[in-house]
Amino acid sequence: MKELQLYNEWVTNAVEDSDVIDELRKISGNNDEIYERFYRELEFGTGGIRGIIGAGITRMNIYTIRKTTAGLAITLNEKATSVCEGQSPNEEPPIESCDHLSVAISYDSRNKSYLFAKEAAKTLAAYNIKSYLFPELMPTPVLSFAVRSLKCAAGIMVTASHNPAKYNGYKCYGADGCQMTDNDANRVLANINKLDIFKDVNVTDFDQALKNGLIEYVDNKLIDDFYTNVIKQSINPDVIAKTDLKAVYTPLNGAGNVPVRTVLERMGLKNINIVAEQEKPDPNFTTCPFPNPEITEALALGLRDCKKLGADLLLATDPDCDRVGIAVKYDNNDYKLITGNEVGALLLNYICEQRTKAGTMPKNPLTVKTIVTTNLVEKIAQQYNVEMLNVLTGFKYIGEKIGQLEEKGEEERYIFGFEESYGYLAGTHARDKDAVVAAMLITEMAAFYHQNAISLYQKLQELYKKHGYYLHTQSNFVCEGASGMQKMAELMAQLRNSPPESIGGLKVIYRADYKKRVWEDISTGKSGDLTLPKSDVLVYKLENNCEVVIRPSGTEPKIKAYYTALATSHDIASEIENKIKTDFTKILGV
Repeated sequence: MKELQLYNEWVTNAVEDSDVIDELRKISGNNDEIYERFYRELEFGTGGIRGIIGAGITRMNIYTIRKTTAGLAITLNEKATSVCEGQSPNEEPPIESCDHLSVAISYDSRNKSYLFAKEAAKTLAAYNIKSYLFPELMPTPVLSFAVRSLKCAAGIMVTASHNPAKYNGYKCYGADGCQMTDNDANRVLANINKLDIFKDVNVTDFDQALKNGLIEYVDNKLIDDFYTNVIKQSINPDVIAKTDLKAVYTPLNGAGNVPVRTVLERMGLKNINIVAEQEKPDPNFTTCPFPNPEITEALALGLRDCKKLGADLLLATDPDCDRVGIAVKYDNNDYKLITGNEVGALLLNYICEQRTKAGTMPKNPLTVKTIVTTNLVEKIAQQYNVEMLNVLTGFKYIGEKIGQLEEKGEEERYIFGFEESYGYLAGTHARDKDAVVAAMLITEMAAFYHQNAISLYQKLQELYKKHGYYLHTQSNFVCEGASGMQKMAELMAQLRNSPPESIGGLKVIYRADYKKRVWEDISTGKSGDLTLPKSDVLVYKLENNCEVVIRPSGTEPKIKAYYTALATSHDIASEIENKIKTDFTKILGV
């Protein structure tokens, strides 16, 4: 049993981490528990790695962090060498400097996040790569900004985003500030796989590396520059200070507390209440076990404070502050949670409406969304003559589009990008979703309509009345444990081998397979090749502009299904959506 052999190696060698050793001793003789920790390694991909904190190669600990970082360091040094020798690195963007490779490192409030960030810095130093380490927890978008601002070769963000407290993760960024490309991720993975986790990974002393300049703390000027760039995205910069809008904000015990409040205070927001129990970092997320702004339970305390204070707006950012959820007052003292699709549509409409009015809309404006994000924004884009681009799921693809515009000197064309999972970006200061700029623009938008006696809920209804009621929901089919990956592959293969002809009583009129990169219009018999990159995604367009999209998650052990129902009202759309969801669940057999 190779798992038992690995277990014994860890018992012998993992002596630097007492938590790891204690866990290994507790599971001694328990083959099932040993198997769970050693049956496979955490696989490095474009989202980095993510897993439960604990002992073993399937877990997040200082040894898996070191091995991953060593693989990254070797890759960066290889790329730099090839560039210095005049060879093409075959990845974008190239490493610009061969003498001073550096990596920016940030982290959120999770258990062991700072420890893991330090271990990454110590490992990079052993490979003669400098680290710019944030002295305190800082959001993901600040890390993305820092990579480009400091001209780093890469970036590391220690976070598990919105996952429960038992998880942590490690997201990797390229020199462009976007999450790492497929090519580079594959190269890092290949280098990781060559290493023995105990024998081949080099680490240096943290204090010594700090003393000799291979580790340097990021100064406050960079953080202030980030705030300045965020505030530049304001369209009506005086409106927040001039209104009596009341807001409640919860950072869900994460990294958003200081940055979001700093920006809102600079914009002049006076009436803001912070949820006391969720203000300070809490790695155990005691009051919100699932710190996900998409989930109603995570916003319970924020809604409590809204009702107590009669607030107009609730803002909630996830632990690494790259996503923001909101709730708005809509009837007396009742509150409505607004979905990511709805907030994105409201923001795009506000940006287009107000920039057109102010005469600041660029020539040939462009907005970007992912393929699972609402088609309502296509209607809004058409109204304002804005070009709409669809990209694969994952904000890195939106960031890549910004980079392509920048290469052509056309970055000013980009006005907004978002994905349905509560991620938004206005401006090009970051190349990942940014809950700091989103929180500012949402508050500004709410204040603007508030001074005109219109709530965000009312504005949303105006959009639905004009363009149709788009209802978007999602199912998550969890596939935990050692058999989870196999189960996910089997479900996707099942759909490819026996594609449904109808879902929820609606005929499938078009289907696309992004893994095979082909599409077929069933109503006309036409077919062709897809232009977007290869990805394990299936799309089914149904009659009456309804849709189902399904894909395995890139970061969690589950398959996600996205449903779209279009009708003239919420009730009718809900009936249609329920039929689609029920039938599709039966088709999957789960």
